[in-house]
Amino acid sequence: MKMVSAAKLKGDETRRGTAIAFNTWAEELNGPPKECEDATFEDLPQKCLLVPISSDKGLCGGVNSFITRVIKSCVKSLADQGKEADIAIVGDKGRGQLNRVLGDKITLSMTELDSPGNFALAGSIASDLIAAGAGDYDAVVIVYNEFKNAATYIQKYKVIKPFKGEGEDEPLLAYEFEPDTKSEVLTDLQEYLLTSQIYHSLMDGACAEQGSRMTAMENASSNAGEMIDSLTLQYNRARQARITTELIEIISGAAALED
Repeated sequence: MKMVSAAKLKGDETRRGTAIAFNTWAEELNGPPKECEDATFEDLPQKCLLVPISSDKGLCGGVNSFITRVIKSCVKSLADQGKEADIAIVGDKGRGQLNRVLGDKITLSMTELDSPGNFALAGSIASDLIAAGAGDYDAVVIVYNEFKNAATYIQKYKVIKPFKGEGEDEPLLAYEFEPDTKSEVLTDLQEYLLTSQIYHSLMDGACAEQGSRMTAMENASSNAGEMIDSLTLQYNRARQARITTELIEIISGAAALED
């Protein structure tokens, strides 16, 4: 499994590199992602839809448990601040872990996703979120694992706010929109922005999953080897003790016959 994950990681890294370049424009509109470690989530608006990116498969270390831990902390922090939060889960492992403690907050779960992920899959997830009422929230917050290298990944979150406002708060005032009306263009742009951010998060999460699975399988193989060596030594000692006992019995019996 380590070798399989190593082979998959190569392809995931290639797709991730493409996604980073493709997603640069999105960060210009809603800012760069933020680290979850020690985050207070005070920057989040009143009503949020949390979208944790987890995996459908296990045996990959703490990839999923770290994400669910962030979601639990975020929900608690928002509740303490008097804010609201619902959850739309991507991945079966995240659903299983969160359903036990935050089942009442889960409004949507998306599992059994095709692997490797692609932009069409991200578009399908974005469409499901919008159909589930993502536009009624003050922000969609994507929580995912950012890949650093095969042994390291960190948890980050992206805040995607809707293009709403009037007067000085009107979005994208510096741009002209034609031939369609600005509201229609902004609606399409909002969905495209959400799709791009989900696509980038999926690619990052896939790399983190395969890298973590490589480490987990290497540790499992090492632990299994140590266990086999220990059990082999224990078996040899028991076998040697049995042989010695039988030899003593034979010698004792022969000595008794001679007497």
